[in-house]
Amino acid sequence: MGSTTREQPGESLQPLVDVTGLAERLGVSERFVRRLVSERRVPFHKIGKFVRFDVAEIDLWIAERRVDVAS
Repeated sequence: MGSTTREQPGESLQPLVDVTGLAERLGVSERFVRRLVSERRVPFHKIGKFVRFDVAEIDLWIAERRVDVAS
């Protein structure tokens, strides 16, 4: 189960990815992603018993954690 979609009023369909999809996107293990979720360190959506991630939110989350080099 790689991804699902959702629709917001006035927006096109945005992909939601599962733990496996986010792990692949970040290049980390599924276990690490699950730890980020349990520690609430990554934005996620809980849909019933399923955890899903909005790709746009994840991209913003990554950008916010950018560390600039010292000059």
